Amino acid sequence: MRRSPLLFTAPLALLALLVLILLWETVRANVSPEARNDWPWRLQLLDTEALGSLLAVATGAVLARAQYARTVRPYLGYRGSWRTGPLAEGEPAWRVGILNGGQHIAVVDSWECRVVLRGGSDAAPAPWGPVPDVVAALASAGLAVGRDYQLIAFGAGFPLVGTGNYETVPVGVFSQRCVEKVESLHIRLRVTDVVGDSHERVLDCMRGARAEYNVPGTEPVNG
Repeated sequence: MRRSPLLFTAPLALLALLVLILLWETVRANVSPEARNDWPWRLQLLDTEALGSLLAVATGAVLARAQYARTVRPYLGYRGSWRTGPLAEGEPAWRVGILNGGQHIAVVDSWECRVVLRGGSDAAPAPWGPVPDVVAALASAGLAVGRDYQLIAFGAGFPLVGTGNYETVPVGVFSQRCVEKVESLHIRLRVTDVVGDSHERVLDCMRGARAEYNVPGTEPVNG
């Protein structure tokens, strides 16, 4: 997670500055009256009453911001399950969907993918790229869009509405043939919440698709 420089760093910087001023004024107050007539002890930045009020306001703002950021934070998760008929009537397909389990909206900043075909190596994974790059890689393995899989691209600015339940937004659908030919297909999602903080989640679309406990017709896998 990356905090908003304006809405998180700036209040903290102001609070740190006020604490430094408080330390200065505390040391200055304990210097003898004669020494206070000399430089730099003559420098009075703020009187005690004004400094106390500013510190209280700054501390309250930082704590309130932290509490509010926790309240509006998106909780990104994904869900995979075998369904019958998404690609071909009567044929099972592995459907993956994403959800924002928080209560507030999150806006997509970036949506990147990478794929490793069976027989490839995870030691040197393909670079992150847009959905068309993954489509090209799948086409090279003889997999066709609409017949063997469907991938949905989410553009920057797409809103992921907080549902508070387990209803997912479709990300991709993969036939059994596709699942057999693809070792891994990851999607990296970055979103920004309503206070300007950024969050990232990586979806493993093939997670659980080949597991013995999750063959077509069994319960879904959540992540």
